[in-house]
Amino acid sequence: MRPPDITIRSLAVQGLSDRERDAIEAIFFDASHTRSFADDAARRQFRERWLGRYLASEPEACFLARAGGEVVGYLAGTLENAAGNPRFADIGYFQAFAALCARYPAHLHINLAPAWRGRLIDAFAELARAQGVAGLHVVTSEGARNVTFYQRCGFVPQATTGPPGARLLFLGRRVV
Repeated sequence: MRPPDITIRSLAVQGLSDRERDAIEAIFFDASHTRSFADDAARRQFRERWLGRYLASEPEACFLARAGGEVVGYLAGTLENAAGNPRFADIGYFQAFAALCARYPAHLHINLAPAWRGRLIDAFAELARAQGVAGLHVVTSEGARNVTFYQRCGFVPQATTGPPGARLLFLGRRVV
């Protein structure tokens, strides 16, 4: 049986219905490495840090993926350079990678069934290219499973930061 085709749309086109927002949040928390929170406020703060600020401030840089009528994933991104941007001051690794962020300013988070991920990244890369943004980046744990996936999508390791055992890896992809 062939899997259903995927449709991808920017959230700037029509925003999110309550059902779509609930689906994105379920995918977000299901895919997260953080599974427990001290309380509801800590859970909301975590959601805002890694998802909410993107959906609220740059919906044109966020994409929804549907297959068979169901939400199967999303990409939440920004075309702005997060290093030095007050909106991202709470994420320290942007300062550690500031020089690389200047070269690869667009940043993304993606949560989706593996078979569909590359198409969402391509949609975001095309938006960045159309806006004249030179490159994209992702930051993940050094040695994480997703590093190979990002490399298959054209991202190249650029630098690491942090102590041994907890190092973060910056991967960049030029689009212009």
